[in-house]
Amino acid sequence: MAVYSIKDLEKISGIKAHTIRIWERRYKLIEPQRTSTNIRFYNDDDLKRILNVSILNQNGFKISKIADLTEGQLRERVLDLCLDSKNIDVQIESLLVAMLELDESKFTNVLTNSIIKLGFESSVETILFPFLERIGILWQAGTINPAQEHFISNLIRQKLIVAIDNEMQNFIPKSDKNILFFLPENELHEIGLLFYSLIARKEGYNVIYLGASVPVNDLKVIVETQKIDALFTSFVAAQTQEELEQNLHKLSEAVPNYPIFLMGLQIKELNPVLSKQYIKVLSATDFKSNIASI
Repeated sequence: MAVYSIKDLEKISGIKAHTIRIWERRYKLIEPQRTSTNIRFYNDDDLKRILNVSILNQNGFKISKIADLTEGQLRERVLDLCLDSKNIDVQIESLLVAMLELDESKFTNVLTNSIIKLGFESSVETILFPFLERIGILWQAGTINPAQEHFISNLIRQKLIVAIDNEMQNFIPKSDKNILFFLPENELHEIGLLFYSLIARKEGYNVIYLGASVPVNDLKVIVETQKIDALFTSFVAAQTQEELEQNLHKLSEAVPNYPIFLMGLQIKELNPVLSKQYIKVLSATDFKSNIASI
């Protein structure tokens, strides 16, 4: 059972600590335990309840009414909201609860409903990517258990691999261009890489997929021995802007004169200075447009 401070609850749920304290006193929504020095602390059940309460409150339910709901009624109301594919924030919050509960069924239900309503690509971009960015920030801040992040990431990875396998069964090349997908050393988060490799295959391009943590020297050998027309990579692991720009420069030196598609949380957050060799990927539509010109 994990232990959270009130600041942890604030970071994960987005509800101010002051508001949580008021809800505790006035409505008894959660009852924290206390240390020997009288400091509040919370467990996984408290966090899941606060997340569910937050979902309902953000969607027009009054706190006084929420406080009267049983645990079962609270979950039913949240589930009803999750079935609304237009309510992106609710679905992201619901995935957070599924991650905390290690509940594969809940995760699958939320994602499947979204895919039915929005389509696979749109669901990944509008729900899964923002969700992964959020838990990545929380993980780096130490407010969620790494095992929970691994659990949910692997579920998403499985979904993408199944989608890629299905695509390959009917794959018909529409181009002789080869795109090399890889992650630099110490980069392990493959979800964005898998998703965009799927997009490239759907567009009829040949994909060479190397996966995570590829040393620069190994990458250089591949480029020198195989016909490569472009590369695709991502930077998610925490680093300073200076470190990121050094890594990008090192990559440019190893594989000069090749267009490199670039994405990831660190590219978005740090906004590094990029040479003309790099092409930022902002969306699937943007990527489709850019690969047409390689």
